[in-house]
Amino acid sequence: MSLSDRLAQSVNSSADLQISVDTARTNEFDKLKRKYHYAIIDELGPDLENNGNGQEGLRSKIEKILRSLLSSETMPLSGPDKENIICDVLDNILGYGPIELFLHDPDVTEIMANNPDNIYVERGGKIYKTDRKFLDEEHLLRIIDKIVSQVGRRIDESSPMVDARLPDGSRVNAVIHPLALNGPMLTVRKFSKDPFIVDDLIRFGTVTREVADLLKACVEGRLNILVSGGTGTGKTTLLNVLSSFLPGDERIITIEDSAELQLHQEHVLRLESRPANIEGRGEITIRDLVRNALRMRPDRIVVGEVRGGETLDMLQAMNTGHDGSLSTVHANSPRDVLSRLETMVLMSGLDLPVRATREQISAAIDLIVHLVRLRDGTRRITQITEVQGMEGDVITLQDLFRFDFSMGIDRDGRFRGKLKSTGIRPKFTQKLMDLGIKLSPDIFRYEPMARR
Repeated sequence: MSLSDRLAQSVNSSADLQISVDTARTNEFDKLKRKYHYAIIDELGPDLENNGNGQEGLRSKIEKILRSLLSSETMPLSGPDKENIICDVLDNILGYGPIELFLHDPDVTEIMANNPDNIYVERGGKIYKTDRKFLDEEHLLRIIDKIVSQVGRRIDESSPMVDARLPDGSRVNAVIHPLALNGPMLTVRKFSKDPFIVDDLIRFGTVTREVADLLKACVEGRLNILVSGGTGTGKTTLLNVLSSFLPGDERIITIEDSAELQLHQEHVLRLESRPANIEGRGEITIRDLVRNALRMRPDRIVVGEVRGGETLDMLQAMNTGHDGSLSTVHANSPRDVLSRLETMVLMSGLDLPVRATREQISAAIDLIVHLVRLRDGTRRITQITEVQGMEGDVITLQDLFRFDFSMGIDRDGRFRGKLKSTGIRPKFTQKLMDLGIKLSPDIFRYEPMARR
């Protein structure tokens, strides 16, 4: 064996040895954190839930106990090591465990715990595995129970799936045994503490300034708008931005499964659905809330998402004087939105003729804004489509704007394309003009697609 080969082998052996030492030390740290975690739980017990001194008093009490325990620890620990253990144990007991760090990271948009040992996060639209982990299944279950109990929900073997939210409005979904075969699963979709405004979406490339001005005019002009797209495409974020255009002197009612919208107008009434209790009673559905909202003298109704029989009630509200409503729907394209709406109307239990359903849809919906999460991780509006009416038995659609995919991809893998006007002036411009809302002719100036 040559000298260079022996040197390379020596370097590799040293690197492997260092990795083994680091792994062993990490495992010892994990054991210490687990030991002190359960020591605190055993010592304080019910005081963790019923503490008269508040969160800060409890934190101070736990920290004092931890420092006392660490002072008699036989394993050699540096000052930073001890502080790291104290912080982690405090997060595990008072916060949300290993995901606490990511909840405070503004660059993380989604947190996914597939089981206690595997936690992934989404940054910039891409998913990355982290080195954080829960102590064990019991720890993850305790964090899940802590989250859902804060909003009056429950999760157990009889009800092993739940949707909830964190105090900051972040959306939470949890699945446990017997549905989750590999251990409890927790998914948190974060929302910014400071809600995105339209300028943020323009900066991200989600929308252009001209299109933003058009959407603002459509909201002010009381058009009924549906935001469509797949999971995680930014529908709720865009709905939040559209809701910010609502006039401050109108009575606005928001209806959601888990309250996520962050409206800053003064006259806003927020309604949230409720699941059945342990006896199977007391369920309040989105459909119930939509019906009730009509009796609350609304100027505007904003439904977080239509996904069932409430679609019929929503369409009827739009067709009976409650125009200017906003909502979202899961769909692959604007044309698919119509098919989904027809299907969801059938879920109401009424056997309506297909033509009658389509007439309701075409009369109610004015505009469909479609979002897509592209391969580069960015969320973009790819189509803005006007619902023009009926031709025979078919609802006619007309694209006003389309995303130009033919502009290609740059060296960093990001799409160069943007939303371009098809040059067609929508029918609703006359309605907006009648209300005194003027649109610049430049908004609808034709922009040819790039040639490959």
